[in-house]
Amino acid sequence: MHRRNFLIASTGLLVLPTVALAARDNPMPEELRQVLEHDPTAPVLGNPNGDVTLTEFFDYNCPFCRKMVDPIHRLILSDPNLRVVFHEWPVFGADSEAAARASLASLQQGRYWQMHRAMFAIRGRAGADTALQAAKEAGLDLARLQQDMQAEQVERHITNSFLLGDHMGLMGTPSFIAGDEGAFGEYSLDDMRALIGRARETLARP
Repeated sequence: MHRRNFLIASTGLLVLPTVALAARDNPMPEELRQVLEHDPTAPVLGNPNGDVTLTEFFDYNCPFCRKMVDPIHRLILSDPNLRVVFHEWPVFGADSEAAARASLASLQQGRYWQMHRAMFAIRGRAGADTALQAAKEAGLDLARLQQDMQAEQVERHITNSFLLGDHMGLMGTPSFIAGDEGAFGEYSLDDMRALIGRARETLARP
């Protein structure tokens, strides 16, 4: 998988060959960080009051996103001060949007992580029918889920993800952002831990 690192500039994301800056020459604008990390429609896992936030943009039909489920889970388990925000970004079409709607709707039943993992365990393409099967396996009330899939906050989340992806110039899924730095593609657990470590160092600088 081709991987790129990028650093956040005031106008969006600047793609660079380096991994991190020695100083915060191009810090993320606080308005952008607020929208990115504190969208009230976005699922939050890990420590909701953590000292650093990792944001992921993903699609349930992205094979590299599937490979990142376990590393992200292990990150959360091993880092008690990590806060993880998910932006469901269904860039692979209508099936992906149906899958995202079902997953986001599971928030209303308090079983988002169970649904998230069940969705990525689907064999074949994720879509409306397979999402309902995943929901059944995750122990969700299917009638309520189908109703909640049409909720305004679900629509707003998906719209916001597309607006953010476009504004920030994200290259695709999965995209990860922490501090003033991001990464695109499949990464190892050690790579992700390093990204989080650099974010903590960066955010400690004035």
